[in-house]
Amino acid sequence: MFNVFLYFCTENDQTTIMSIKYYIISISCLASVVCFGQSKTAQRMAEQGLVDILSVDSTIQVSLMYSRADNFTGKVLYTDLREAYLHPKAAAALAKAQKALKKLRPDLSLKVYDATRPMSVQQKMWNTVAGTDKSIYVSNPRNGGGMHNYGLAVDVTLCDIVTGDTLDMGTKVDFLGSYAHITDEAGLVARHIINPKAKTNRELLRKVMTEAGFKALKTEWWHFNLVSRSEAKAHYKAVY
Repeated sequence: MFNVFLYFCTENDQTTIMSIKYYIISISCLASVVCFGQSKTAQRMAEQGLVDILSVDSTIQVSLMYSRADNFTGKVLYTDLREAYLHPKAAAALAKAQKALKKLRPDLSLKVYDATRPMSVQQKMWNTVAGTDKSIYVSNPRNGGGMHNYGLAVDVTLCDIVTGDTLDMGTKVDFLGSYAHITDEAGLVARHIINPKAKTNRELLRKVMTEAGFKALKTEWWHFNLVSRSEAKAHYKAVY
């Protein structure tokens, strides 16, 4: 219909209408990007009722470690995911932790390293550690996986609100070993394995996260669960 109308217009009219047509096409393309810009993984998570944490609190910083190769597997596991999704209850609790942190340290922010994790990715992680002494750090998908697979766990650290630089926590995130455990941090300091500042930073992170309702994982200073494994299996659905 638009092209038929264009045929009967004068040359000047046609120039104007062509400009309008180009504008309409450009707007349509832009709308497509906005509507379909989510990755397939993100779309799947959203369809299951999970939420992008930045839609709850846009001040939280996100840097998913499994979208890069600098994690314990040495591989990129999230090929199309850059956003951090959580169950709405977990996202709300994380926003509460961010608010508590800002009251104590306005110069700092939470930075998320991992949130909801598809079970297919969990399987790749398990395959990496199965049969090794590192297997205690990864939940076996055959047993229902871990809290990340339900959108009820988050891997998080503290960072400078302006530069995004992370604070010293004694070990790198995703360090699979006793130095990342939170059970004897005073001993780690006494043995000069981590410094006192790293211990203080860990304690601040735990303070704001636990006050918001999360529970710290003893073997990973960065990992926090909102509910227990039994509760997750009984009342929530895993993401595949």
